[in-house]
Amino acid sequence: MHPAPSVILFTTLSGLGFGLMIFLGLGFPPVTGWVAFWFFAFAFGLSVGGLLASTFHLGHPERALKAFSQWRTSWLSREAIAAVAALVVMGIYAVGAVFMGTRITALGWISAALSLATVITTAMIYAQLKSVPRWNQIATPLHLVSVSLAGGALLAGQISAAQVLLLVAGVIQIGHWWVGDTRFAEAGQSIASATGLGRPGHVRAFEAPHTGTNYLLREMVHVVGRKHARRLRRIAFVSGYALPLCLILIPGAAHGLGGLAVVSHVVGIAVSRWLFFAQAEHVVGLYYGARG
Repeated sequence: MHPAPSVILFTTLSGLGFGLMIFLGLGFPPVTGWVAFWFFAFAFGLSVGGLLASTFHLGHPERALKAFSQWRTSWLSREAIAAVAALVVMGIYAVGAVFMGTRITALGWISAALSLATVITTAMIYAQLKSVPRWNQIATPLHLVSVSLAGGALLAGQISAAQVLLLVAGVIQIGHWWVGDTRFAEAGQSIASATGLGRPGHVRAFEAPHTGTNYLLREMVHVVGRKHARRLRRIAFVSGYALPLCLILIPGAAHGLGGLAVVSHVVGIAVSRWLFFAQAEHVVGLYYGARG
């Protein structure tokens, strides 16, 4: 699929923001007053900024409110509801921590749960798409949730938790790539199955379905060379997981090196997100010769 910048920003920033909100809701770090203000402001900035970035990819942004009406069947609608609920409850919790010097534990836990639910619903938007076999697997929600938690731990300064979560997220990232590379073949999708002409013999495209471009070609068909993908995977893994983990393992890394670890992690995750979309082969590509 075409890796739109707005969607990359959305999944990267909102994942970090809601990950930080999870830790703040659980009371990590246990801050109040102006220190708490800056932590909450940063978490809200990332979360809301990511959500706003997602609207730029909508064909009709003015219809975004309609996303809230289909919660019974749509993971996108559930994500919208969970995100608003998390932001509202976290806002009330933040007011108590910042202006009253009191952290209301129950509100914090509820906001943390809603923030986690938001990340899960975001992940399920992609994981439930049978038309994109690479995403349609259990490793997709595990990948997005683990990255959000690892990034949240880094931003919250929870070094011990970040060490474990970065290691877990890195292993899941490798698993997601490994399983994803085989998913299209395992799904049994081909130009023969797409056209229903498999039985008479070998099926191949005689010519393109039409002479010009269209929405499907712009949004759903994007081919990444294997060498290019391998290089970007190495960059994503080293920058997003390995380097941050090495930096925070150094004694006294809480400030200077911790900040560098956060920057490295964000860069690596942004590259990983680009690959997440660029390598997502939609079955519609079969009609355009993108797959065999």
